[in-house]
Amino acid sequence: MKILVIGSGGREHAIIRRLAADRPAPELHAAPGNPGIAQLATCHDVPLADLDGQVALARELDADLVVIGPEAPLVAGAGDRLREAGLAVFGPSADAARLEGSKSWAKEVMAAAGVPTAASVTVTDPAALGAGLDRVNPLGDVPFVVKADGLAAGKGVVVTTDRGEATAHAESVLAAGGQVVLEEYLDGPEVSLFCVSDGARVVPLAPAQDFKRALDGDEGPNTGGMGAYSPLPWAPEGLVDEVVRTVAQPTIDELAARGIPFVGVLYCGLALTSRGLRVVEFNARFGDPETQVVLERLASPFAPLLRDAARGELDTGTPLEWREDAAVTVVVASAGYPASARTGDPLTGLDEAEKLGAHVIHAGTALDADGALVSAGGRVLTVVGTGADLTAARELALAGAEAIGLEGSQHRTDIARAAAEGEVRA
Repeated sequence: MKILVIGSGGREHAIIRRLAADRPAPELHAAPGNPGIAQLATCHDVPLADLDGQVALARELDADLVVIGPEAPLVAGAGDRLREAGLAVFGPSADAARLEGSKSWAKEVMAAAGVPTAASVTVTDPAALGAGLDRVNPLGDVPFVVKADGLAAGKGVVVTTDRGEATAHAESVLAAGGQVVLEEYLDGPEVSLFCVSDGARVVPLAPAQDFKRALDGDEGPNTGGMGAYSPLPWAPEGLVDEVVRTVAQPTIDELAARGIPFVGVLYCGLALTSRGLRVVEFNARFGDPETQVVLERLASPFAPLLRDAARGELDTGTPLEWREDAAVTVVVASAGYPASARTGDPLTGLDEAEKLGAHVIHAGTALDADGALVSAGGRVLTVVGTGADLTAARELALAGAEAIGLEGSQHRTDIARAAAEGEVRA
């Protein structure tokens, strides 16, 4: 099988790494890829925004399958363009990707499908902000949740007990021409569950939990994700089946009824609240950094799963197989992230991390004029450790992260700690 993966980040490196482990291994290509991906696949210099170039490349390669990683090309219609060219595509259409591109539209779909989610108000006028905040948080005694309605790479959300901070964030989004979604605060631990769909059927992967805040103790601003782990030893029995039954399948059915079949992976961001399961958000692609740990544990062949979804031929009768080992990933971020990202700094220690038994996923890296590896983004690397339990896995991931040399870099040291110590309760 010949597979083209669109993207250049950690998610795409993890996808390609897992595809390369299939037997027989598919022939792998990436556009544009990154230095880590280039060790496993042939990279092609086609930018993410060049939809025409992606179609031309897929045709030239005569790809059996195109996998679209990031949200931006999906929302821009990359899946539509590639399908129109007669290619098998894993990734939803632009219409279906609105589940991620518009939080207010996702709320509408969830309401129609009867999917449990946070109460919300969409605001387009600054004059309506005060009343909207009062509506979703009438007592003012729990955090305010303010979300930019469009794509924001995981950084468009503010969760704060400071009403002034909530108002300021909302006003900044509105001033930039966007709209905001104000939500009630959801208590309880969060869960990420990827559900592969062929437009009609759903096959769930293993759940994971990620960490959005920049600093230990869940302090600091929201980021695109600073680490993740899987499995979830504290998750209630039957959680995955419940999510498929009450969230994923009803959403896929509602979209199909609207003539918008969703083909790809539906990322269900969930909260296990005191009042039951609630959807925090949908994404229209694999999440990053959860992909790094979920795919590390997947024992079933990966390429046939994606191919069957793209062809509308998912097999829901044979459960996927999972490794018993736990997996933890720690993000190594550049100085200043998430407010800013210093780039061009030399990277060292990757071989040392691998020798420890961890493996290093490239997220924001590049080669300089001399061919040396340097930082090229905010989240630069993710270091994945595996072990018999979360304690062993996180120790390995942290040791690997400590081996990385990047001036001014930052990483969290508490990824999966609470779960490993039995302190998380649903």
